Amino acid sequence: MMGKSNVCRWLRRLFWLSALGITGYAWYSMDRAVPDRVSILENETEVFDFGLPLSATLFSESQEVALGGGSNIPADQITISSSESFFMSAGEQGRYQVGLKLFGLIKLKDIQVDVVDTRYAIPCGSPIGIYLKSDGIMVIGTGRITGEDGMERDPAYGKLKSGDYIEAFNGQPLDTKEELMEAVNDSQGQEAVVTVRREGEAIDVSLQPVKSAEGDYKLGAWVRDDTQGIGTITYVDMNGRFGALGHGISDSDTGELVETGEGSLYTTKIMGIEKGSVGSPGLLSGVIYYGPQSRMGEIEKNTNEGIFGTVNEKFMKELDGDPVEIARRQDVRQGEAYIRSSVSGETRDYAIEIQRVDLNAGHKNKSMVIKVTDPELLSLTGGIVQGMSGSPILQDGRLVGAVTHVFVQDAARGYGILAEDMAAD
Repeated sequence: MMGKSNVCRWLRRLFWLSALGITGYAWYSMDRAVPDRVSILENETEVFDFGLPLSATLFSESQEVALGGGSNIPADQITISSSESFFMSAGEQGRYQVGLKLFGLIKLKDIQVDVVDTRYAIPCGSPIGIYLKSDGIMVIGTGRITGEDGMERDPAYGKLKSGDYIEAFNGQPLDTKEELMEAVNDSQGQEAVVTVRREGEAIDVSLQPVKSAEGDYKLGAWVRDDTQGIGTITYVDMNGRFGALGHGISDSDTGELVETGEGSLYTTKIMGIEKGSVGSPGLLSGVIYYGPQSRMGEIEKNTNEGIFGTVNEKFMKELDGDPVEIARRQDVRQGEAYIRSSVSGETRDYAIEIQRVDLNAGHKNKSMVIKVTDPELLSLTGGIVQGMSGSPILQDGRLVGAVTHVFVQDAARGYGILAEDMAAD
């Protein structure tokens, strides 16, 4: 009897654990199936089908977004069954909320509804040289110094951190690492107050420079005040605003997004292509032509969704192509598409396949999985290589996204960002 009782107890536990697991998975699946955000054109009506397996109630929190189902009567609340389609009608431009409840009782999530105007941009695909000046002097690490007495010291250890930005030395504002080196030398080893910006907060750190075996004074910190490289311009809009890369520029040592003070775009020329292979992403190598005559625009923002700013008249004169509509997120679908690139020396479109679209991706720059299918591009680059980040993705005559990352184990495949997420910046 005791044995049967134990078996029944374990079976009950297994049942409830299974029920909880199935419920949790179902909840997660439904949450992923419903987009966190949708876009509707101003004064237009859009049909949606979230494909929910259960009955749900939608309710609008604004009169600017009306709902409708089978009755086709606009309302502020409707109930839909399983995969039944419904529509949203939008009024004036703005950002609104629509709530979703399962069975009309259990709150699942809020959906952000962006009421927008149709936006247009010229897809580019051309390589560009990027120079980014950091907002402050970035600390990338600390290290030991061999003093004039032969002893090793580490004055910055535990006081400065990777990702800190040095802003001042003894109250003297600093812009470049050369200014920092000069200020440290002028201290003659006296204890100094270094002002750093750490996670957005300014703090003062006391440090004592060490006289090195070479005779100069050092803090024992590795620093950097700029970064540069080659990327791809994704688009230029009707106001001369550009978006590029589809992901932010991070420091190669710290992995942190570079907080920029200013930056510029420069003419570049691709000199060679290192093809990608399994375990080794390929690379575009080239020359960046710095100088006033080669400047093509100004960088104003470095974000997780790309770099943004304004191109100059020189760039606009050389810009070729017609404006296309920027697709809304829900219009992007699996299937045939194209990436525009100039890796061959001329700008052309190459066939790809959009294999997955994730409207709720945790990282916006990984909202799509794409695969290069064009034989010519595969022969030329092996697929996606470093430097192609920002190459525009076109589908059904619209700009739907940009290439952002390559799969290290499969150079033909990679990630992309939705154009709507880029254009939002």
